[in-house]
Amino acid sequence: MFSFFKKKPPATPVAAAPAAPAEAPAPVPAEAARAGWFDRLKHGLRKTGSSIATVFTGTRIDDALYEDLESALLMADAGVGATAHLLADLKRRVKEAKATDPAAVKGLLADAITDLLAPLQKPLVIGGADGTASPTVIMVAGVNGAGKTTTIGKLTRHLAEADQKVLLAAADTFRAAAREQLSVWADRNQVQIVSQEGGDPAAVTFDAVSAGRARGCDVVIADTAGRLPTQLHLMEELRKIQRTIGKAQEGAPHEVLLVVDGNTGQNALAQVKAFDTALQLTGLIVTKLDGTAKGGVLAAIARWEAESGRAVPVYFIGVGERVEDLQPFDAREFAQALLS
Repeated sequence: MFSFFKKKPPATPVAAAPAAPAEAPAPVPAEAARAGWFDRLKHGLRKTGSSIATVFTGTRIDDALYEDLESALLMADAGVGATAHLLADLKRRVKEAKATDPAAVKGLLADAITDLLAPLQKPLVIGGADGTASPTVIMVAGVNGAGKTTTIGKLTRHLAEADQKVLLAAADTFRAAAREQLSVWADRNQVQIVSQEGGDPAAVTFDAVSAGRARGCDVVIADTAGRLPTQLHLMEELRKIQRTIGKAQEGAPHEVLLVVDGNTGQNALAQVKAFDTALQLTGLIVTKLDGTAKGGVLAAIARWEAESGRAVPVYFIGVGERVEDLQPFDAREFAQALLS
């Protein structure tokens, strides 16, 4: 279900199996696991999708249908730009297909959403662009409450199960609970951690990257303190951490990821823009899509990237608390689950 690529010529995909419960070590068949994930994704997106799907319960394709769809997309926080794009694209598809059945139009909308979101779909690459980065250093940022530390723990589990040697850097030194939480994940996943109580976050990341290189680790993941993008002095600290990582290893960090809460809708897009300006993001992880009515924010992010020329993929999405509830983003799968 997860595919991480350790790029050593020739590049070979390494598939990580989904985590099995401690008392049920038997592996879950891939098809069954994927079907289970799709069901959880549909369930998570039900509040977003139900308001959109009800638009297609009538018998006519007319202006009223498109008006209702526009309202539903805006309510789902798809944003004005993405909504206008999707409506124009859908009308074109309906005309070309000569569709007369609302159910068929719903299928065409799924195609339009898939095409809009497709640029966001990209696998996380371990080894860097040229396959020589060792360790691959991943810096993770996000606001408080987005699920950043938990997401790091889940990502670590999947990497470890893909035979990647992982080291964690507890660079959120201001919140003791964050260090303790990351330590729990380190113990649970049987990976190493570098942590200092009350230490300088940049110093912790420097020590962690240096340790990762000395110990032959494949991946070093740095957890940073949660903050609002309006806290300018704290955002500057993130930039300092980023610069310090580069001093510890040339070319690092290789990935700068932002964890965003899918429940925050358009505010999530504002966070992406602000953190991208500060750090030049390389990827996103969208969490807490379970039960939200604002799952359309992915469309808003995709449209912003198309208009701005940025290319920040959504590596993973999360729909629950379990390790297997964090999975790689798939545009077609998301569109189908949204409209199911």
